[in-house]
Amino acid sequence: MHTSSTNRRGFLASTILGGSAAALIPFAHQAAAAETSERSPANDIGIGCIGLRYQGSVIALKASMYGKIVAVCDVDSNVRDQAKASFGSTPHASEDYRDLLQRKDVDVVTIGTPDHWHTKMVIDACRAGKDVYCEKPLTLTIDEGKQLQKVVNETGRVVQVGSWQRSDHRFRQAVEMIRQGRIGKLSQVEVVLGKNKTGGPFEARKVPLNLNWDLWQGQTPDVPYLQERSHYTFRWWKEYSGGQMTDWGAHHIDIAQWAIDSLPVEISGAANWPTVKDGYNVPIDFNVAYRYANGVTMTVADEGRNGILFTGDAGRIFVNRGTLSGAPVDELATNPLQRSDWKVYDFDNLDRPERAGKLDAIVNHMGNFFDCVKARKTPISSIESQHRSVSTCHLGNIALQLGRPLTWDPENESFPDDKAANALCSREQRSGFEIV
Repeated sequence: MHTSSTNRRGFLASTILGGSAAALIPFAHQAAAAETSERSPANDIGIGCIGLRYQGSVIALKASMYGKIVAVCDVDSNVRDQAKASFGSTPHASEDYRDLLQRKDVDVVTIGTPDHWHTKMVIDACRAGKDVYCEKPLTLTIDEGKQLQKVVNETGRVVQVGSWQRSDHRFRQAVEMIRQGRIGKLSQVEVVLGKNKTGGPFEARKVPLNLNWDLWQGQTPDVPYLQERSHYTFRWWKEYSGGQMTDWGAHHIDIAQWAIDSLPVEISGAANWPTVKDGYNVPIDFNVAYRYANGVTMTVADEGRNGILFTGDAGRIFVNRGTLSGAPVDELATNPLQRSDWKVYDFDNLDRPERAGKLDAIVNHMGNFFDCVKARKTPISSIESQHRSVSTCHLGNIALQLGRPLTWDPENESFPDDKAANALCSREQRSGFEIV
């Protein structure tokens, strides 16, 4: 991949991310057309896109740079029609994702739906013989992740999770430095995610004619339609998401745990809970503390500077989406990272050996996915790593819900002798939408 292509893709991505949600999808065809001259026949992969609002449209745009959008699916007909019109190939459009999965011209599926649909859609796509790029967070419960891992391993499909900070040079470099001991022995990690939204009570309304509310709800309880339950604000309802613990946590906690290189064994937390009927119901004013098997401690808070602070006995490193700072970072000018010392990457598992040894060994998250689809290799945000990361997010929410310290067995993925906590590792599923 040429540098000019990489730069243009980065520009396109930053442009759409800065625009309004309504303006996202129309860029997709233009972006795909701009890339056509650089796409070889080997890259002409059939892509089906499920969920095309907000981030779903962003990942569809990025995927269109590596293949051809042949099918789109959304339970909102307005979104679905806009998506269909935005791709010059005039893809097949459907309301039910199962229709898309039956298509033989679909090789790869992107999933940009609300969180509560991720696990079932990934499992169904893998069993249909499709490779999958799924938005984060990967799951809504810990047990979903265990089931998902089993299916991905059985089917041998390539699955990339949209925790794209693993492909960002700042976060990768921070993790490499910590793994190399550039701050000495890591002892503490502080993560700040941001506040959960509050609001309500919200008024029940007539379901819009363009929205299949029953299909949108899926496995979750059938409840009256509230506009604030759907689309972007679904993340502030525990029926559909985990609030900031899984929304930002799927990014920052993932990076923190990547650097810690261990799994949590003790969790505690405190929060206030909203009591407004028909209002947002995720915890507010929350903080969670973890102790890992290797002795490292991690705190997760909703107030402070968004990002991750790593503290060791010889220095500190702070990283977020705009910053990588600390004395050890300054010292890289005279003492750069050496490939022979790198501990994060398996260089034999990268599809671009000529780039190995550079911090841009993985050009971008979507590019890494399609590289791995062609090479049948494991992407950087694998099912195993992302199941473990989002499970840590779920553990935090379980501790907040129970309001007491918990002990976790990471090998058996259960709470020893704790029936109440183990019950929160799964959820009831509405008949007809079960994950099987």
